[in-house]
Order: sequence, then structure tokens, then C-alpha cells
Amino acid sequence: MTIDTSRGIAGLKGALRYVRAYRDQVFVVKLGGEVLGEPEVLDNVTGQLALLSSLSIRLVVVHGGGPQATALSRRLGVEPTLVAGRRVTDAAALEVAKLVYAGQLNVDLLASLRAHRVQAVGLSGVDADLITAHRRPPVQVVDDAGKTAKVDYGHVGDVDRVDPRILATLVEARFVPVVASLAGGDDGEVFNVNADTVAESLAVAMRAQKLIFLTGAPGVLRDRNDPSTLVTFADPDDLAGLMASGVLSGGMRPKVEACIRAATGGVERTHIVDGRAPDALLLEVFTGGGCGTMIVGRKEKATYLGVDLAG
Repeated sequence: MTIDTSRGIAGLKGALRYVRAYRDQVFVVKLGGEVLGEPEVLDNVTGQLALLSSLSIRLVVVHGGGPQATALSRRLGVEPTLVAGRRVTDAAALEVAKLVYAGQLNVDLLASLRAHRVQAVGLSGVDADLITAHRRPPVQVVDDAGKTAKVDYGHVGDVDRVDPRILATLVEARFVPVVASLAGGDDGEVFNVNADTVAESLAVAMRAQKLIFLTGAPGVLRDRNDPSTLVTFADPDDLAGLMASGVLSGGMRPKVEACIRAATGGVERTHIVDGRAPDALLLEVFTGGGCGTMIVGRKEKATYLGVDLAG
């Protein structure tokens, strides 16, 4: 018992420098559908978010819900279409996205945060002109098989601008915004926007210190079937080869692309972490070794390698 207590105290002391560094800083945390789909996992994650909030870290939570949208689509007799990790959104799929993202999942996430005494506010990108987008035109896409095809993504939006005032107002008042991955158009349209892109856009607009993706994977792997090939630290140059080789496929590719854009857009550090692992978020934030993949810009890489503060 004495040994366990000593380790606990040592851990608290080791985390102190991070607590001081992160106080009043903005963290944007994106929760994947794999995290939202299991009540025990969600409770574990919201408990960790509650701890971060109690340490005066200003949180913005973003969520998608791809697996849940897929499940509802199939229950309605419609097989969803995904190309290069991104969902094709026809009129029926957009209705599903509204029901699942801005409805069930957003409310369930708010309820879980409330159970941990976090005062959270549910939003989508449609609220307060938070995210304005336009319909994506048909584009040439290289799919996971390496083939090039022209794809019409339907009611999928590309982000034009972000007005972060509603987020700034909420975090200043110590509320936690919980943002579903929908956006509005100038003419009243509603668009489905990839949640990784939403998280990246909000992180840049809020000048966040960290953008953290909690996913169903341990991070970026050189071999997707071998967890021991985890890439623990990388910059855009390091990832270029993996992108070109096709190793980063499916849902991982949009996350890595979002991390690279954020890291080159002013966000100091971006992370991809297995949100299903117990206390993974806290380990990534408050320990030097972390437990996932950290992606930084070239300038931040030089800073990181030159100092001891690693988390």
C-alpha cells in the first residue's frame, strides 16, 4: 500500500509542470464514434474531461458519430457509401446525420458530462454562425485501393469560415461547448462536415494549444495490423511517405490530414490517441511518454526536441 501511495504522489508531482503550463489554455478534443458507442468507454472519457476542466483547462469538445449514423442508415434500409474515409451524404443520409449527430449523440454526451459535474452546452456548427460551409463540388479522389474516381459527396460541406465568438463566450464562462459536426450555409442549407475537419477548424480559430483526437486506434501505425509500429512523434515531412504509400487509409487519413493542417495553422501540438484505453487522454497530456501519436509543425518540432517538456 505504501508503494502504491508513493507512486501516486510521484505521479502528481510529475504532472504539476503540465498543469501549470496548460492552465487557461484551450484544448479541442474530438471524440470518435467508437468512443461514443460504448457507455463504459464514454464514462471513462468524460471523467477524464471533467478532470481537465477542473484544472482550468478550457475545453471544446467535438464529435461525429459515423458508426452510429451507419447503423441507423442500415436500420432504415439504406447502405451508406464512404470514399477515402469520408461519407457520401445524399438527402436521406443528411436526415440521419441531423438525427444522430445533433440529436441522440450530442444529448448522450451532455448527459455523461453532467454525471461528472461538468456544465456543458450542446451546439452544432449551425448555431450562432459558428461554422459556415458550402456544398463540396464533385472532386477527383484517390480511394483506399489507389484508384482515382470523381466523387459527388452530396450534402457534404467544405468549411468557408468559423466565427468562434460563441465558443469564446462559453469557455470564458467556464462552460464546455459540445459541437456536433454539422455546418450551415449562407442560404440556410445544412451540411454534413467531417468531424475531424470541424475539430481542426475550431482549434485553429480558437488558437488552441492542443487538438486531440480520441479514436478507436492506438494512433498512427506503420503497419495497421501491428500496434508495435506506433509512430509516437511526427511532423508533416515524416508523414508524407506514409500518406503516399497508402498506409494511412480509411478513417485515419482524414485525422492525419486534419492534424497536419492544424499543426501548420498555429495549433502547437496535435494528438491521435486510443480513446477506448483507460485514462489514455490523461496519459497523453500529463506524461512525457504519452500513449499515442503526437503530430507537430516543423517549428514546434524544433522547440519540442530542444526542451524537456514533452506532453
